[in-house]
Amino acid sequence: MSNLVAQDKALIWHPFTAQKNMPNPIAITHGKGTLLFDEDGHQYIDAISSWWVTLHGHAHPAIADSLYQQALRIEQVIFAGFTHQPAVQLAAALLPALPGNMARIFYSDNGSTSTEVAIKMSIQYWWNKGMPERKKIVAFEGAYHGDTFGAMSVSDRSVFTIAFKDVLFDIISLPLPTQANISDCKAILHQHASSIAAFIYEPLVQGAGGMNMYDAHLLNELLNTAKLLDIICIADEVMTGFGRTGMFFASEHMHKKPDIICLSKGLTGGTMALGVTAVTQYIYDAFVSSDALKTFFHGHSFTANPLACAVAYTSWQLLQEPSTVDKIAWICERNSTAVDHLRKYLTVKNIRQLGTIVAFEVSTGEKSYLNNISAWITQYCMQRGVYIRPLGNTVYWMPPYCITPHEYDTMLSVITDMLTNLPKE
Repeated sequence: MSNLVAQDKALIWHPFTAQKNMPNPIAITHGKGTLLFDEDGHQYIDAISSWWVTLHGHAHPAIADSLYQQALRIEQVIFAGFTHQPAVQLAAALLPALPGNMARIFYSDNGSTSTEVAIKMSIQYWWNKGMPERKKIVAFEGAYHGDTFGAMSVSDRSVFTIAFKDVLFDIISLPLPTQANISDCKAILHQHASSIAAFIYEPLVQGAGGMNMYDAHLLNELLNTAKLLDIICIADEVMTGFGRTGMFFASEHMHKKPDIICLSKGLTGGTMALGVTAVTQYIYDAFVSSDALKTFFHGHSFTANPLACAVAYTSWQLLQEPSTVDKIAWICERNSTAVDHLRKYLTVKNIRQLGTIVAFEVSTGEKSYLNNISAWITQYCMQRGVYIRPLGNTVYWMPPYCITPHEYDTMLSVITDMLTNLPKE
């Protein structure tokens, strides 16, 4: 055990990690492109973009330079009463590119806070309009919208929230839409319309819930019903944004667009924390009043941090480069071929793909985040130079857009080799 790892074990509490008998963390010294390097000189293909955030690869020179240049100007300033170019520049770039008619951007710190802001905005919207009875939130079963209390409340009651179930607010739950249940889903919206403030959803892919994918046409039907009932539609694009589904934003797959969009993760290309909650004009207008009580009293010390906004703008520019767009299309094509290859393995079930994301379950017990096979799979692949972190027995990959053909082939080879060597149940 190295000195760094020993100090870590004595001082640090790691996220989403059982503390008893916790394996030694791997000390990463640096990264380059798709690769991570540890203190022993081993390298790993980062097949999940370091929790879905690293779009353009590690230590990207353009992003690093924008961070450096901004740090020489201003690193932080309170955003109540002040403004700065990086915040305005990023908002001006994002708003016309977002699905729907987004008019304003509210900055926060991360994905959880971006959804927390959206929930609070939606409930206060109706309070400001003199209809405080409209305060219920509709969300999908299996959802995960973050770890703050509002975000947990609109998430599935699962291992992530079980300890807090008695202190979370009640929501109206819908199953993911299918041809068999879409009429029932729409009926639930009609039944509770007078009390519903908003419908929050992860468009087309539920991330932490197990990479559950569902049909764009059916979601469009639900959104159409919600809009007919004046229900605010909140697209949680924290994971699905910035090209992950093959389009810049997953909401582009639907004709009906959200009223609020939540962004984080890939927003800064994985460089640092930043959250965005974008809203349409009619949402914003409900908070423009001579009545001070209708103000949106929410903020963070690091709201619109200049460093984060600067690197987010650079990441956005990189994302729009033709070479990046072509690479996203290339990953989508390679994924389609890989899915066909995975069908040959008897240990694989429920194979699915959307854009740059591929997911499947290995046939070792029930689908569960607590399935112990996850640790075995991670260790097996790490020993062969590929980093994946299954959600229980749900294996997935979502690589940075800079992944090379050789790295992709290596990743797929290691994963398929793992499938042939799975321990017996």
